Amino acid sequence: MRLELAGVTKSFGAHRVLDDISLELADVHAFVLIGPSGGGKSTLLRILAGLERAEGGAVSIDGERMPRGEEELRRYRCGVGTVFQAYNLFPHLAAVENIMLPLEKVHGYSRGEAEARAMETLERFQLAAHAQKKPAQLSGGQKQRVAIARAVAIKPRLLLFDEPTSALDPEMTAEVLEMIEELKGEGRDLVLVTHEMAFARVAADRVAFLDNGKILECGGPEEVFAGARTEECRRFLGKILRY
Repeated sequence: MRLELAGVTKSFGAHRVLDDISLELADVHAFVLIGPSGGGKSTLLRILAGLERAEGGAVSIDGERMPRGEEELRRYRCGVGTVFQAYNLFPHLAAVENIMLPLEKVHGYSRGEAEARAMETLERFQLAAHAQKKPAQLSGGQKQRVAIARAVAIKPRLLLFDEPTSALDPEMTAEVLEMIEELKGEGRDLVLVTHEMAFARVAADRVAFLDNGKILECGGPEEVFAGARTEECRRFLGKILRY
């Protein structure tokens, strides 16, 4: 993945969430965003997903500039798989139906094709036994793994994860992180917002630290974690790695 941000800004009312962010990354498969809550990480991820529009600046992925028109954005979103912290599964649909829905409604699969693709994906991630269960019958880890399977099933060019383990206990967190690490090992391009610093340190090709709408640090994992240059990043890591 080649990612370029040039002067990206975004405000909600009087609050500037992203403040003139610029960045160039080349040949990166796993890009991890860290930083305090409210620093702008999730907003930047939503812009990369095509769910929010930057008010200023430009975003390019693999040399293609992010579109601004709604029709073009709709097509762009078809190539992005996004996983949220709250799973976003439809409660009235079984796991397999949750995966089938975007395949049918957005990507033009027939019902039979969608079901075959959904089951193939569930089997791949050892979830086939849960195919007919509704979200209420699944554990938190299983729900998040189904959400990841749904994102993968559309064969996206880019996978985005917004705090995918924040609502999970340690055992379920490990299950989900193992799944993400497996996807990275396949060479998939992904961007991950997380507070799991140990995982970020191991899995990331590049790490960016966001605070108050600005990227204050960006580099390899050891460069950021062991050699942070800014006081803000050192203070953040000192707190979060203390226990």
